[in-house]
Amino acid sequence: MASLNRRQFLRQCALSTAALSLLASTRAEEKGNQTNVLSTARRSANEDIRYAVVGFNQRGQSHLSDMRKVKGTRLVALCDVDRTVLAREIKNAEAKDEKVKGYTDIRLLLENKDIDVITIATPNHWHSLAAIWAIQAGKDVYVEKPVSHNVWEGRQLVNAAQKYQKIVQSGTQCRSNSGIRDGMAWLHAGKMGKIIRARGLCYKRRPSIGKVEGPQVVPESIDYDIWCGPAPKEPLMRKKLHYDWHYIWNEGNGDLGNQGIHQMDLARWALGQNSLSPRVLSVGGRLGYIDDGQTPNSLIIYHDYPDAPLIFEVHGLPVKAGSDKMDELRGVSVGLIVDCEGGSMVIRNYNTSTFFDQSGKEVKKFHGESNHFENFIHAVRSRDASHLNANVLEGHLSSALCHMGNISYRLGKTAALDEIAHSIEKTTDLKEAFGRMQKHLLANDVDLQKTPALLGRALSMDPKSERFPGNQAANELLTRNYRAPFVVPQI
Repeated sequence: MASLNRRQFLRQCALSTAALSLLASTRAEEKGNQTNVLSTARRSANEDIRYAVVGFNQRGQSHLSDMRKVKGTRLVALCDVDRTVLAREIKNAEAKDEKVKGYTDIRLLLENKDIDVITIATPNHWHSLAAIWAIQAGKDVYVEKPVSHNVWEGRQLVNAAQKYQKIVQSGTQCRSNSGIRDGMAWLHAGKMGKIIRARGLCYKRRPSIGKVEGPQVVPESIDYDIWCGPAPKEPLMRKKLHYDWHYIWNEGNGDLGNQGIHQMDLARWALGQNSLSPRVLSVGGRLGYIDDGQTPNSLIIYHDYPDAPLIFEVHGLPVKAGSDKMDELRGVSVGLIVDCEGGSMVIRNYNTSTFFDQSGKEVKKFHGESNHFENFIHAVRSRDASHLNANVLEGHLSSALCHMGNISYRLGKTAALDEIAHSIEKTTDLKEAFGRMQKHLLANDVDLQKTPALLGRALSMDPKSERFPGNQAANELLTRNYRAPFVVPQI
């Protein structure tokens, strides 16, 4: 099916978004659980689960390839605001003898009663809204990480999944890897003794996105109004619309919410923490170049959990100026290090957990494979959310830890090196991480004496209410002003 242009959409979309949400909510309340269950449970063990993929210019390609591997599923629809991308993928599907319908607007997609499951790989600012709308339309949902663009909307997504009894999987696929799951079980069994700290690492190269002198032209193939969705519809002030949104606050969450969310989730999992941290502090900056990016490429987040802290480090520059290699800490560039009384647990990739004693000798290793989409479909068939390896609550909490760190950073101020050093002097783990960042930046010709970093604001969080007590500025950043009609509903 050819994609719809804007005029066709306006002509066919007779109901407003608010009306669609109200209609879905009303039907669910009138028919109770039966309505929610029939949309997917009507698929018997011998019937295909019919799914649609929303957004597939980047991560969504993995949704397409991995879902095709899951037995008993059938691709029936595709949705992307870029008509060029949509046409390409429809052509690819037809070459595989898949009969699919194409949409540029998710609201029209959700009217399709022949869809059981939606997988979402849009930019971050669309994740929660798209998932909530899909839930209200009676669909089960797989939503990419981070599951939210801010803390408040992530909680609304959790509430929606619970209220409408839908199956919602977070895109943190490490939770479905047997090598990591077995390693976490071994750690939590106390085999390495008491946990001292968990340190997530995201040493991943992120070059400059360039700098423009004025607004850029949005490609004609893209419905920019829908692309912006809940975010302000502002002129495009970067060279690329696609992907580089990660480094713009309106749509992205920096590398902390891009790659780092995986390692943040692993760190929280390792600590066994099922709530937000009571205190957070950030230090960092966008350093080493000047471009249109807004989010930090060098960042330390300190989550002060009472039992053991969670420290997170982002290094976006190479090991030294001119190099194509990245920093490593104990052999890890992107991964997790958990220090314990009896040694450490190290995750260097997405499928292996390795344990070392205090002398550095390897004592145990777990290796496995991931089946995240298969796990999701299993839960869809069983109608039991407890079967999910990464239910939406887990995704929300880990995403919110990233958001908390970004809020601390955004409320901070540039500070002299001595001021930063004095502020973190008594926090040993943070001091050590900052020393490593300083050395890393010097290797990239960035002297913090001459180019100051930003010292974030120390924030206290009430984990129960998920708000910063008495801090209006911080609480305002827990949510956003949504652009009608793309408004995340309060559930």
